[in-house]
Amino acid sequence: MLVEDDPDIRMVLRVALEDEGYEVLESDSGEKALVMALDEAADVILVDLRLPGIQGLDVIRTLRGSSRVPIIVVTAQTDSHDVVAGLEAGADDYVTKPFVTKELLARIRAQIRRTTVTDEPEQTLECGPFVLSLDTAVVSVRGATIALSRTEFKVLHELMAARERVLSRDDLLKRVWGYQHAGDGRIVDNLIYRLRSKIERDPAEPEHLVTVRGFGYRLKA
Repeated sequence: MLVEDDPDIRMVLRVALEDEGYEVLESDSGEKALVMALDEAADVILVDLRLPGIQGLDVIRTLRGSSRVPIIVVTAQTDSHDVVAGLEAGADDYVTKPFVTKELLARIRAQIRRTTVTDEPEQTLECGPFVLSLDTAVVSVRGATIALSRTEFKVLHELMAARERVLSRDDLLKRVWGYQHAGDGRIVDNLIYRLRSKIERDPAEPEHLVTVRGFGYRLKA
């Protein structure tokens, strides 16, 4: 699904995606996108931040409240504040305009791969106060179920599966976002910040999801 008010950009994206074999849904406003999302099961949603009416950030927040569908921000806003705001709203990735079509297509494919479990991982993981079930996509902390976005769930899963080993930013970018080469570490840092706010008693002084300076992150029991 393309959520973009510029018809020229929508056309370029639609042609590129259809050439790759995708069926493309289009919306020129946030309002239409939210209605369409109720009726159509999109595999990936591309959202421009600057939309008429309901803004892109609000579209992302609303979608994320009821769905784990992968969301990629496509924006001309290169300021890190806008990028971080999109990720904090629940987007999984972003590209900036003018974009390289091949890069965008690669990121779409990566997001689709992330939604499919291709091997047979351990279905229930436990680490200290955390219990994660792949069967039900449920995470509980100290006995209470918490709501996580799809990407937050996958990052926590990778950290729990690592059995307290350190995972670097590049490790997480490859495993969760599908990047084959070094990417923007801010995506990981911002996700970790959001995850701590949900699982730590005091996010400012994390007991479990800790930073290992110069290496990355690990989850301690």
